[in-house]
Amino acid sequence: MPENQTSTNLQKNLSVLITGGSGLIGKYLTSSLLDTGYKVSHLSRNVKLSGKVKVFMWDPEKRIIDTEAFEGIDFIIHLAGANIGEKRWSRKRKEEIIKSRGDSARFLHKTVIDNRIHLKAFISASATGIYGSETSGKIFNENDPAGSDFLGSVCKQWEEAADLFYNSGIRTVKIRSGVVLEKSDSALSKLMTPGKFGFLIQTGNGLQYMPWIHINDLCNIYLKALEDSEMGGAYNAVAPQQVTHLEFMHVLAKVMRLPVLPPVPGFLIRIALGEMSEVILKGSRVSSEKIIDAGYQFLYNTVEDALINVIRE
Repeated sequence: MPENQTSTNLQKNLSVLITGGSGLIGKYLTSSLLDTGYKVSHLSRNVKLSGKVKVFMWDPEKRIIDTEAFEGIDFIIHLAGANIGEKRWSRKRKEEIIKSRGDSARFLHKTVIDNRIHLKAFISASATGIYGSETSGKIFNENDPAGSDFLGSVCKQWEEAADLFYNSGIRTVKIRSGVVLEKSDSALSKLMTPGKFGFLIQTGNGLQYMPWIHINDLCNIYLKALEDSEMGGAYNAVAPQQVTHLEFMHVLAKVMRLPVLPPVPGFLIRIALGEMSEVILKGSRVSSEKIIDAGYQFLYNTVEDALINVIRE
């Protein structure tokens, strides 16, 4: 269960509509919001989903949406988007990744404007991939331009679609998350998979940086974005400690009490994954200064503390 940092003046009974609520972040965030006192509902292609939230039908590709979902809604959190790491990046898959984010946000905006829905804020997921897949000495912050590669372009278009809400006078926050540390259905879980056979595997030269965040901290940053009316624009959701992939894997090995095998060469990963390999083999440092300056205090400041919590507790 996510650990919450909630303000004492939080208004109860506010309503949040989430897209992508059945995904990794969506599941944890829904639980966190319900525990905090929010009313939560989801937009989904699968209205048969059961649980503590009401699910309304939408299909952005077919321009289908149940407008009853917006009745009494105070906030929208837009998490929907095709999984970047699920399939090889074919031309068709790239189009799907882009459209699932930008087109769905534009469809939401049109629905909100056409139906004169009065929102307190629109909160959109984004990713540190906006800075591009590169390994450099630079520490990227929210003022840096988007990268010119595919991932940078995806995130840029994603955020531009979210800015339609801002241009309509709605407070808009874009949460640029790093690698989410969660045990069962995340990038971390993939890194842990070889552990079933008694070892872990490093990828590439290990010098690429790995901006990361504990799932509870990520949920709490979304909560802060709802509560804090001063928040607006983009925020990096990454922990303060900056580590390379090599450093991360050695801490993971320590926590799991397993050895790390010699690295898999980058050229083999490129053969296996194609262009998508850049996400794994490259990475730079990303600053958390802006969200800290906004008053957020991280529950997990070091990767070791975060991994101990995720894996052992």
